[in-house]
Amino acid sequence: MRVAVLGAGAIGGFVGSMLARSGTDVTLIARGEHLAAIRRDGLRVLVDGRDMVVDVPATDDPGVIGVVDVVLLGLKAYSYASCGPLLAPLLGPDTSVVAAQNGIPWWYFYRQGGPFDGRRIQSVDPDGAVSAVIAPERAIGCVPYPAAEIVAPGVIRHLEGMQFPLGETDRSKSDRCRQFAEAMTAAGFRSPVTDIRPQIWLKLMGNAAFNPISALTRSTMAEISAHPASRALVVRLMEEIAEIAAAIGDPPPSSITIERRLAGAERVGHHKTSMLQDLDAGKPLEVDALLGAVVEIADMVGAEAPNLRAVHATVALLDSTRQGRQADRP
Repeated sequence: MRVAVLGAGAIGGFVGSMLARSGTDVTLIARGEHLAAIRRDGLRVLVDGRDMVVDVPATDDPGVIGVVDVVLLGLKAYSYASCGPLLAPLLGPDTSVVAAQNGIPWWYFYRQGGPFDGRRIQSVDPDGAVSAVIAPERAIGCVPYPAAEIVAPGVIRHLEGMQFPLGETDRSKSDRCRQFAEAMTAAGFRSPVTDIRPQIWLKLMGNAAFNPISALTRSTMAEISAHPASRALVVRLMEEIAEIAAAIGDPPPSSITIERRLAGAERVGHHKTSMLQDLDAGKPLEVDALLGAVVEIADMVGAEAPNLRAVHATVALLDSTRQGRQADRP
């Protein structure tokens, strides 16, 4: 199996390095100082108390890689519509794309099987722009639980999590999905092939609650959990999201309760969410995939979701005004 990691940042680089270390043929696509450091010194990975260097090929030119079996997409969801020139050289007739993103993916209603089957979600696939670049039939769904960070160019620290469930958009257990799951398992990940949509909603319950509150208040997950009012808001957001998921026909697993999700957040401790990290770095926020698409689906099913809508409105304003200010700077 040949794998290209397009966007070898913290998560893409970590997953790609673990795959390469276990024997999968992997090439990383990166840029700038990060790429230069990987080429010069290898990719240094700090995981489970180990400090290891993985010798993995890296480039900024997908054309030198050619067609692969799987593209692991480590880009932010808002970059998908513009990644066509980078993605195209990697795609053959049977190439799969595994997008390691948080939130609702562009392919969500492709072969979903419910009353909205085939519906496009404008928030994450505006006018079909993403589907035109990444055809939904190429997608293998995933839920990336690993948390990692780039601590220096060419150096990635794994923070927690090795779950990486996979699933086909039509809920089948295909050979391509099974083969990639086997490679991920050999690399040390917990990658069962499963009905992926309920798993998407399960993780989204945490992402759509903690990420925006973290960005709005500049607080860690532990601080949000410890403050009674913000903890109560997280609970209400999770309840609303679970109700929307159930209404669309993909309820999150009932065995994972809201209190269990909160306990997991407390164990993570003083960790900045990805949205707060992006805010601090001056990057755009993943508002559409984490919140906008959920509000759009709430409109489809007639869910009120007042807390979700209020948080979406405020964090969307934060993102919009901040980007506007940056654009106005000389």
